[in-house]
Amino acid sequence: MNHILRGLAANPALPSELVDRLITVADDEIATELAARPDLSHAQALALAAHDKGTAVHLAYEGRLTSADIDPVAQPRAALALLDTGASLPEWARRFATDPVIERREKLAACPDLPPDVTDTLAADSEIAVVAELALWTTPDMAARLARHPHAEVRRAVAANEATPPAVLEMLLTGDGLPPALRCLVCDRERTPAAHPHPHPAADLPPGAFCTGSHESTVHEMWRQALSNPATPARAAAGFAGHSSALLRWSLAARPDLPPEVWGRLAADPLPGTRADLAENPAVDATHLRALATDVSPDVRRSLAHNPRVPLDLLTSLAGTTKIGATLLPRIAAATPAEVESLATSPDPAVRMLLAARRDLPPGIRDALAADTDAKVLKSIAPHPGLSEARLHDMIDRHGVRVLAKVATNPDASPSLLEHVTRHDPPVRKAFREVARHRNATAPSLLACLTDRQARPLAAAHPSLPVPVIVELLSDAEERVAEAAAANPSLPSAVMLKLTP
Repeated sequence: MNHILRGLAANPALPSELVDRLITVADDEIATELAARPDLSHAQALALAAHDKGTAVHLAYEGRLTSADIDPVAQPRAALALLDTGASLPEWARRFATDPVIERREKLAACPDLPPDVTDTLAADSEIAVVAELALWTTPDMAARLARHPHAEVRRAVAANEATPPAVLEMLLTGDGLPPALRCLVCDRERTPAAHPHPHPAADLPPGAFCTGSHESTVHEMWRQALSNPATPARAAAGFAGHSSALLRWSLAARPDLPPEVWGRLAADPLPGTRADLAENPAVDATHLRALATDVSPDVRRSLAHNPRVPLDLLTSLAGTTKIGATLLPRIAAATPAEVESLATSPDPAVRMLLAARRDLPPGIRDALAADTDAKVLKSIAPHPGLSEARLHDMIDRHGVRVLAKVATNPDASPSLLEHVTRHDPPVRKAFREVARHRNATAPSLLACLTDRQARPLAAAHPSLPVPVIVELLSDAEERVAEAAAANPSLPSAVMLKLTP
């Protein structure tokens, strides 16, 4: 029965009095659905929070509960959620700063706008996890202070904090001006630090945790975090372009502030992931982008196609040799009217397919692409709004199963066209799923969709499905289908009443 009640809880047409009933019997899943209802009243939110403490956290984050509604002693997780939203409640923050439950202090440490005395208390916490969480989210002044913490794990968190002052991040990379760290999470567990097989025997340590006295794995991760931090000065980051660690070099590739000589070095990096991230970096100049266009790795060339500043001639040369797919690329989306005209008349169908992924094409170009002889161009243009029913029918007549599912996604597809799609022989199962979720689908096409196992739950939830069929599907052997029927807004209120305990 719970799957039926879950469906009812999500039903937008569920009467308010039945929402009240469901609150009294809600398990975690039903409570989650109820909490997401936009019509949930404040009184119902209070009742739901009292019934299910986990849902109270969600309601607090959504602004459905305020500090006047929450008892921090009885509902600590909800109270911390409210603090995490930026609610200024100094007395609550001070209470949780000394809470005996470590997880609560750790959660508090991630909250914004904490009073200075609270951050001081958390910075002196005996649990490194609490101090590290504070270091990850705290203010510039406290981050600079925690950069000198004797524990390497805290410094690693400081390196990831984008509020950390640039000079401090540079010190974390070079070590200049900072006392050496004395401990790390590996040291904390061993009298004699030593290398270990990967992963480390301690289950709560990250894979690859390693220390022979210099906290190697934690320092390496601290460097990686600092190199990925946009606040780190470029001059400090650039020095790692020749580092022996592939992960550290990879962390540099997406930075927009490196000098061209570093781009050249990274373009020759042996790691394809580094070269792929560099290829997608919009700051890289055209010279290096053209060099990357001949890369042996298809992932690098695919990333280059997604670069918003890739030269258009370079992109069109990639279209025929790289599997990009019918996705709207940033450079295609930014093409000028003149460039659009040129792309539309390209002799390469792969280029025309890329253009067809736009949804704002001039009618003339849109219709010309809809008459294209290449099926992959038609699949790309078929969802474009404004296409006439005659043109959509023509696509099906010429290319059948190859374009059927894409035609069914067109927002202007008429009820008769959708019915035509469901009657196609041979059938296309993906097309049934697209019809079942289409706003214009009518009873005949939805009944056809019920014959497909994957489309069946989608059709069961569609408000145009005949009411007797919706009621019948409540007892369907497949729980997903019955739940979808219970969530159908066309389900009669009298039936909802019978289903509600």
